[in-house]
Amino acid sequence: MSVEEALSYLAIGLLAGLMSGVFGIGGGSVRIPLLNVAGLPLLSAFAVNFLVIPFASAVGAFAQKANIIRTVALYAVVGGVVGEVVAAGLVGLIPTLAVAILFVVISAAVVFGVISRRLVPAVVAQLHPGPRQVATTSFGVSLITGLRGGSGASLFPALFRGLGLDAHQAIATSLYVSIFTALGAIPIYGLRGDIPIFPATFVLAGSMLGSGLGSKISLRAKPTWLDIGLSTLIISMAMLTVYRALWG
Repeated sequence: MSVEEALSYLAIGLLAGLMSGVFGIGGGSVRIPLLNVAGLPLLSAFAVNFLVIPFASAVGAFAQKANIIRTVALYAVVGGVVGEVVAAGLVGLIPTLAVAILFVVISAAVVFGVISRRLVPAVVAQLHPGPRQVATTSFGVSLITGLRGGSGASLFPALFRGLGLDAHQAIATSLYVSIFTALGAIPIYGLRGDIPIFPATFVLAGSMLGSGLGSKISLRAKPTWLDIGLSTLIISMAMLTVYRALWG
């Protein structure tokens, strides 16, 4: 590997980690397409993404540990891990366009959850999702996002906002849950031999550094701006997913 390649992988990790720390997402929406452009096969990009997520998320979760809601995290981990394992086994077997459509539908639903908390707060305040609802929705989100090589963390922050957490709690809890949900897919990709060690090492280093920096920014940001940024990011990811499915 050349110095230029190493620096490019480090930069990719840094950018994805920064987004992860700020918004509580896994960073795969940034990491995967850039790794693919950098020359990694798509399955290897998926594998590197899953390998990096637990470590980068752990950095962000530790920095934001005071905002983690562990009662929600517990059931989200259970549903999310199962969803990621099932998705890892099904990757490539379901048409890309079908996965894209499902991802857009779920994205629209979770963004609506974020918006509704501001439009009709009195109505949303009456909602009290139980453990089964948290586990089930986490499973569905992880399954769909896992089919496109990402983790449920790309939608978890908005999902948790819809379930009643404030912006900082949703981001911190998402980072915490992501530590565990991504672990379910790593052995499957590892056994397939899809994890390239050297690129993964540099992406990991950059992602951990970026996550730490992003978490500091997130803790200082106003909830309104976090909601706006998160909703915009999710809509952009959904549009990109459809574009890649149709013309990628």
